[in-house]
Amino acid sequence: MEYKRLGDYIREVNVRNRELRVTNLLGLSIEKKFIPSIANTIGTDMSAYKIVQPSQFAYVPVTSRNGEKITVALYDGEESAIISQAYTIFEIVDQDVLLPEYLMMWFRRPEFDRYARFHSHGSAREVFDWDELCNVQLPVPSIERQREIVAEYETLTRRIRLNEQMIAKLEETAQVLYRKMFVDGVDKENLPEGWRRGTIGDVCETQYGYTETATTEVVGPKFLRITDIVNNRINWSKVPYCRISDCDFKKYKLELGDIVVSRTGANIGWARQIKGSIPDSVFASFLIRIIVKEPILQWLIGHLVESSDFKAFVSANQQGSAQPQANANVLVKYPLLIPNEETLQHYNFQILPINRNVCLIEQENSLLTELQSLLLARMGK
Repeated sequence: MEYKRLGDYIREVNVRNRELRVTNLLGLSIEKKFIPSIANTIGTDMSAYKIVQPSQFAYVPVTSRNGEKITVALYDGEESAIISQAYTIFEIVDQDVLLPEYLMMWFRRPEFDRYARFHSHGSAREVFDWDELCNVQLPVPSIERQREIVAEYETLTRRIRLNEQMIAKLEETAQVLYRKMFVDGVDKENLPEGWRRGTIGDVCETQYGYTETATTEVVGPKFLRITDIVNNRINWSKVPYCRISDCDFKKYKLELGDIVVSRTGANIGWARQIKGSIPDSVFASFLIRIIVKEPILQWLIGHLVESSDFKAFVSANQQGSAQPQANANVLVKYPLLIPNEETLQHYNFQILPINRNVCLIEQENSLLTELQSLLLARMGK
């Protein structure tokens, strides 16, 4: 297949928000998407910000300390938006020759990330500059073939999105059931017979994660990090690997029913229970594992830590000054109503089909994501 120089198909765009007509401020994520900005813009001169239009691209030239990825995204909004002047905006010269969606598929390929990192340069910060981007080589088939490739990819994307919506509804149902049986529907002053008050520490153990760096090589177990958990989902096919001794693997190996809690970052206190079919995997140092001692309590604790109440508790009790963190000694103090065995069995009976469906849909999404990866890989052949 003949490869073409990308610079022959794109041009840089630099339109500033001089008249302050555009107010929708966006940022770019490492997942190659435009996202609402969380930057504090009080007192900021917004006239210097760049305007991005639908079907235009933006990218962050700096690639160091960026998870071995280049942050680039296609803007698919309907109205103009503004982004930081640190970003580079560009567009396709003729969309009858090169589709924006096809080019974005090329940018999603792991091979492109590796290429961009290899061709980044600098001392304090490594940069993949505009000239290097223009020198990228890619296949440009006929516009009809591009449309076919994009249609295949977007069909998979729509199915994954629909599945995610189904999962969200199922998990919302599970949370409603949890609150009905153990929060809103309980008289805390007069507990039912056989119930008792306690804490997470009474029924769980905690453990900090493994200190190591991930590798793109297919060696060792999967290495679950905070950044691998997106929208409360774990896409195991995208989780990297790590090198680890047999002894440490046994110590940090994740098991079905384990719970991982984020220690730092914007999602501090976020918690996710490990469900369904999982590969051999260990968890990274910025996660805390909660191990439920009694299997009958696994789903109760899982839904408890996934509740907004638990995250609020952790966030309110974070420790540290330079970088506040969740502390295992704090997590175990979270108050817990421990039901009698009959109530737990009834609850598990109702939760089981919900969790089974969630696991099946997640497995389907994992397969669909693998198909997307195969489709991206085929673009270079």
